[in-house]
Parts: sequence; structure tokens; C-alpha cells
Amino acid sequence: MSHALISAHGLVRRYGAVKALQGVSFHVSRGEIFGFLGPNGAGKTTTFELLSGLRSADEGEVRWNGERMHPTDSRFRARLGVVFQKPSVDDKLTARENLLLGAALYGLTGRVARERMEQALRLVELQGRDRGPVAGFSGGMRRRLELARVLLHEPELLILDEPTQGLDPAFFKKFWSQIEALRRERNLTILITTHDPKEAEICDRLAILDAGRIIAEGTPHELKKQVGGDVVVVEADRPDELVPFISDRLDVPIQLADGRLYLTRPNGHELIPRLVELFPAGRLKSVGLHAPTLADVFVTLAGRRLSVDVPASCHVGRSESEALEGVARAS
Repeated sequence: MSHALISAHGLVRRYGAVKALQGVSFHVSRGEIFGFLGPNGAGKTTTFELLSGLRSADEGEVRWNGERMHPTDSRFRARLGVVFQKPSVDDKLTARENLLLGAALYGLTGRVARERMEQALRLVELQGRDRGPVAGFSGGMRRRLELARVLLHEPELLILDEPTQGLDPAFFKKFWSQIEALRRERNLTILITTHDPKEAEICDRLAILDAGRIIAEGTPHELKKQVGGDVVVVEADRPDELVPFISDRLDVPIQLADGRLYLTRPNGHELIPRLVELFPAGRLKSVGLHAPTLADVFVTLAGRRLSVDVPASCHVGRSESEALEGVARAS
């Protein structure tokens, strides 16, 4: 493995009797895009909060370049750029005023602040809209403004919580092209949390989280190989009744997850005629086939679909604007 810029060992976080994280360990190499993929309640946001210093771990440690470092340490926070899941820009201010506020929070003033602001605005292509009120910005423009703001102090590590949630496909592609450009230009290290398998595909490596534990880790390609072949998805009434029937007649792994049957095997198209022939017309609602995805990896490992929520941890959130001030003020 290459040298880890940031690593975590045995992170545990409790909310009363609930363990939101149960011994989470990982490492992220310099210049890498590393992702946490999982449904709501899996522990992604808790991990985000621990790494950005918004909460403390009950057990475990975080290391920066091999040195033990508490996330609230100003030396660590000065190296972070944090983008929160919900918008944290001020609608009542212009884009330039939002950046001025961000620069002040990071201790940037005068010529340095102005130069950094112009550079950031050019990077996210907002230089012509910087004097207009943010209230009139689209969701994509606000996301670009937030990215510009966290880049002002030239962080070494970007931590992004569900960065493209709610954005249209066109901006999704543009956002990640900007992130990739940053990585190439600055050898920037990026850590994201996401529940979107398509977004997770962009990562160099992933940790799949479920119920506060990492259940798999690797590149997207390595993880998808765990599925074992093509995926045949069957929808039917009373699908649980079909599991033993199919298992007795077809030598193929089968899993029931949230009302659907998932069968996996190489050359899955060869399985479909045999499957359909087992049942009278109308017994199966639909039969679909696709190459394995990261969503299928989660089904294989966790026994349910990634899009289905699990109970979230019982904790009280704080607003992103308050959190930004906390991170920046300590930098």
C-alpha cells in the first residue's frame, strides 16, 4: 500500500445504547479518491462528523501522515476542506460576499484573499455570477460556490458528505470533472460519503458501510467481482414462495431482498429461459438482466437493497453553517 495521508483505527461512536460506528478502520493515500458507500443509518455521516471534528470518537484514533491527530486539532483542521450534505451558503449574500466570509473564517485577508477568491471562482466557472444574490442560484451553482469556498485556504484533504445529492445528471458530471481537475492540479486527496452507487464508481477505492461496520473494501472493480456474475432480477407476487422452488431446480445463488429475487451466475442470459419455463404465464411479473453494479454488491453482502433506509442513529444534528464556522475557526 502507498503511504497513508489519513488513517483511522477502531473508531467507535455511541449514541446512548446505539453504536453508530463499531470499530471502523481504513486508510486513504495521498491523491486518492476514497468513498464510504452505504444506506442512511449505515454510519457514513457519523464517520464524516468524526473526521471533520464535529464529534469525538468514543474509542479509536485518527492518524495524519502516521502521526496520531485529534480531528479538533487546529493543525489537522487547517488541512481540511469540508463540504456538508445540506447547503451552507447564505442566500442573502452574493457569491462574492459568501467567499469573503469564508476567507475571513479561514484567516485570509487582503491581496491573498482576493487572489484566492478569483482563482476559486474561475475554477468553478462562477466568475460572471459572483455579484448576484445566491437566492437566485440553482442547486448546482450553490454546490459550485460551496466548493469554491472550501478551496480558499488550499486544503490537502477534501471531505464531502453526499456531495451531489439532489443534483441533475448534467451537473453531477460537471461537478466530478471539476473535482478530478483539482486532484490532478494539486494532488488533492478526497474522501466522500454517498448512498449513490453511480457516484461511488468514481472512487479509486471504497469502503461499504452497513450498521456501523465496514463489510467490504476495495476498488469498484474488485467489489463487483464478489457478486459472481451477471445479475438476474425477478419480480413476482409472494417472491418468498419461489426461493425454495427455484433453489431445488436451478444450481444458482439466489437471494430475496426487499421483495425481489436476485440470482447471479456468469452468462446470466442463459439462465432466463430456464427460469421462465419453470412457471406458468403470469406468475412472474418481470425478469431483468444486468452486469453487476455496486448496488448488487450491497445486496449480496447485506441482503437488502442499498436504496432502502435502515434506522438512523439517534443523535441531534447541527446546522451546516454552524459546523462550517466551527471547522474554519479552529483552522
